[in-house]
Amino acid sequence: MNMIAQVPQLDTVKPITIAVLAMGGQGGGVLVDWIVALAESQGWIAQSTSVPGVAQRTGATIYSIELIAARAGMPYPVLSLMPVPGEVDIVLGAELMEAGRAIQRGLVTPERTTLLASSHRSYAVREKQVPGNGIGAAAAVYQAAGAAAKRFIVFDMAAIADATGSAISAVMFGALAGSGALPFPRSAYEETIRAAGVGVEPSLRAFREGFDGAGEPGQTRSPPLAPNATPDKRFPELAPVGHPGYDALVQRARAIFPGELHGMLAAGLQRVVDYQDIGYGAEYLDLVASFESFGSLALTGAAAKYIAVAMAYDDVIRVADLKTRSTRVERIRREILAKPEQLVQLTEYMHPRAEEVVGVLPAALGRWLEARPRAIAAIDRIVNRGRRVRTDTLRWFLALSVIAGLRRFRRGMWRHAQEIEHRDAWLAAARAAAAIDPTLAVEILQARRLVKGYSDTHARGQSKFDKVMAAAIRLQGRPDAAQWVQRLCRAALADEDGTALDGALATIESFLR
Repeated sequence: MNMIAQVPQLDTVKPITIAVLAMGGQGGGVLVDWIVALAESQGWIAQSTSVPGVAQRTGATIYSIELIAARAGMPYPVLSLMPVPGEVDIVLGAELMEAGRAIQRGLVTPERTTLLASSHRSYAVREKQVPGNGIGAAAAVYQAAGAAAKRFIVFDMAAIADATGSAISAVMFGALAGSGALPFPRSAYEETIRAAGVGVEPSLRAFREGFDGAGEPGQTRSPPLAPNATPDKRFPELAPVGHPGYDALVQRARAIFPGELHGMLAAGLQRVVDYQDIGYGAEYLDLVASFESFGSLALTGAAAKYIAVAMAYDDVIRVADLKTRSTRVERIRREILAKPEQLVQLTEYMHPRAEEVVGVLPAALGRWLEARPRAIAAIDRIVNRGRRVRTDTLRWFLALSVIAGLRRFRRGMWRHAQEIEHRDAWLAAARAAAAIDPTLAVEILQARRLVKGYSDTHARGQSKFDKVMAAAIRLQGRPDAAQWVQRLCRAALADEDGTALDGALATIESFLR
């Protein structure tokens, strides 16, 4: 008698797969714990795993969760340890580019994935280290998400977290509930937060805002539009503030310059006066006015912007001033969500060079020392060691306050003399170009954006700027001179070490011989 073995029937019920992509400090682990606790409270089986990452901002972690309803008579399921491309039902990105990474990994698919993301940006190291604008295009993520996801829900969850005094994880938990992607009632989500017992009220406030931000559960809506990549800039008003000296400068600027430039002039005037004093503001208006006679609005506008940038250069005095301002302490406390009764410790990393020390000396002495390499090397050995200092302590706060107070002597210092010499040569080149080619003159003025920062960063930027200026002078008289200077600036901003700029300069050299 033939015996036919019975083949056990395979269970075809698939678990719900969730991927959470979050950075350090955003509460990704808390969010995952909430989701697991939520599922288990509703009689489901849940499993979570995480793979921590490095080299992304403060470290980006991918969390994987699988949920399946427990059923009588069925064996305990074997769940996956990692999200598999094409098999993910819900993706939560705690930052816009984290959602973009999920799309790149294939975790988001149009036939099954609900993608929830915060629209805010926390810039990656790769974005920050580019000398120019290295920020990734948000519009590309919006476009990809609209095509890759079954549903795309995005809004600024970080702003809600800040407004409610909670973490972004609570907002994401609310958005998940509001999306209706999980078969659990809203009350179960809220009870999960209460059961955790930590920060309950702020978390519930953030949850409610996130729930409302996601829209109606199960709602199908058109993919959201990406925010404008280049929002309109807002300039201050060129108006009196009640200070006689400053108000006199405002009146003078309004009388000399056309209304289209008043916003830029207000920004520049505020910057240089805050940097030094009223006399410095008058000097700024004099320099900008020297370009008004050429009759080019674009030229005068570029002068108004970049002369202010050149005059308000970063030196040790400026750095000390900014680090000891009460507004900075208030901003830091706000960013880290410090409560009024909490103490905040501020540790700064100081890494001065001999040039910074010599720069605050009287101009004659600084010039004498800088001409002696052995003296500079000796100073460098003493100061260039790098140290961490506590600026929340009286000792270091007073030390920086004394350095900031040297502002009144800045005009007599060696660094200022160098900056003035460099600035005047740049402006003379721009005026000479304006007489024959105003478009080239505009590009020469805009090249000043290459010089920025402090210490080594400033030195690298100025080196690139000097190379561009030398090429601009040689290109003068060619019909494409302005275009080439623009290309050189783009090349200079492409990388830190100047490889792209050197290549562009070699091309120019090939046809200028």
